[in-house]
Amino acid sequence: MIAIMDYGIGNLGSIKNALDYLGYPATITNDKDIILSADKVILPGVGAFNDAITTFKSYGFEEVVKKLIEKNTPILGICVGMQLLFDKSHEFGTHKGLELLRGEFEIFKSNKKEDKIPQIGWNQIEVIKENPLLKDVNLKDVYFVHSYYLTHDDIENAIAKTTYAGITYTSAVRKGNLYAVQFHPEKSGMVGLKILKNFCNL
Repeated sequence: MIAIMDYGIGNLGSIKNALDYLGYPATITNDKDIILSADKVILPGVGAFNDAITTFKSYGFEEVVKKLIEKNTPILGICVGMQLLFDKSHEFGTHKGLELLRGEFEIFKSNKKEDKIPQIGWNQIEVIKENPLLKDVNLKDVYFVHSYYLTHDDIENAIAKTTYAGITYTSAVRKGNLYAVQFHPEKSGMVGLKILKNFCNL
């Protein structure tokens, strides 16, 4: 069973629908025991970083994620769910994340009219390290919705990169059983379904 962590922030229904379509049993839950007993866990997230990390910690999920890592349960962070795993974000001030991965999030800056902030829409991921999550999706387009990108990151954990507004940044990472993507696989059509299927089959 796959647990989709519900802390009041996230694109939960779309993720659940995608997993239902693929035929993988999944539940949306904030029950710590269910999450800890799951075969795999998805950490979603949308909106502002500070609201997300504050709410996440208020549910007591920080310790849950640490226990999942100790248990070697595969975890997939999506969008803000990815950002929470890192050191900090500079969105509306500077706010600490879970500090499980090294890196910070800065806002895109561009003077070009075509570089709209936030980045909303399809963009390409380039797989830079062989890994099971992104198997057979190299140089495919996926769907992004974000204004902040990963900087100062530990490159050894990077598994894919993307370029936007003249900036090439890490758009997917892996550290042991911890996976995270800046884009939304649940909104990325057949490519996104392939990525979710890869995760479910870990």
